[in-house]
Amino acid sequence: MGDGGMLDGFHIGHLPDGLGDLVSDFASEWEDVQITSRVWERQTADGYRVDLRVHVLRGPRLSDLDGLREFLVDYHERELDDSQLVDFPHPDGPGRATDAQAFWLTEPGVAVTVLVDPEQFGQEALLTVARGIVR
Repeated sequence: MGDGGMLDGFHIGHLPDGLGDLVSDFASEWEDVQITSRVWERQTADGYRVDLRVHVLRGPRLSDLDGLREFLVDYHERELDDSQLVDFPHPDGPGRATDAQAFWLTEPGVAVTVLVDPEQFGQEALLTVARGIVR
């Protein structure tokens, strides 16, 4: 599908084919972390379904990968235990991923997380999108 544009200083260089075409940007704050988000959705018979979310996170508690993981567990109210997580290399540094979420720290205090609908896109598509997000 191509390029997802710029989001808070990051270029989203790759989008998977078959992505919904309704795109929305949001800005919020949660527990002293600034969150800038872009969401791709599709219309379904039941309303709308989110295919892809990219979040740029900025805050002092995101000092390392463990701090980022703890924030994401709190924010999404979903545990990320080691049995679900795999390491993946990102151009900005080491990242972690499940079948539906990838996250990495670009520097202390700045992180990116990508979430896909696992029924629509597999881990390979998730990691391709994640690796294509660069400053």
